[in-house]
Amino acid sequence: QVRLVESGGGSVQAGGSLRLSCAASKDTFTSGCVGWFRQAPGKEREGVARMHVSGQGPIYTDSVKGRFTISQDSAKNTIYLQMNSLEPEDTAMYYCAAGGLKYCTDGRSQNYWGQGTQVTVST
Repeated sequence: QVRLVESGGGSVQAGGSLRLSCAASKDTFTSGCVGWFRQAPGKEREGVARMHVSGQGPIYTDSVKGRFTISQDSAKNTIYLQMNSLEPEDTAMYYCAAGGLKYCTDGRSQNYWGQGTQVTVST
């Protein structure tokens, strides 16, 4: 059973940085992809970043390219999202996710996700 637990959210001013962490069960890194998505109140869920468990091919949504970096440490069973130059538009609940090849392809078909961690960016 894949289990994901996020941490690292908080409140920062615009231009600041946060690093989100996701403690994952060992099974998470067997195959497929891991990633992050976010959801703000009144808005649709948005895939932020994902990567294959082998470490290949990080994919980012356009609005975070150059600012966010996804990484993983399979030895520690942890997935990270480094977020720099944060903007108020980044305010949302952030979820760690995992899924199979369909998730790798479309970034929406995650099979597992955690409880989320809140990120709030103020002006």
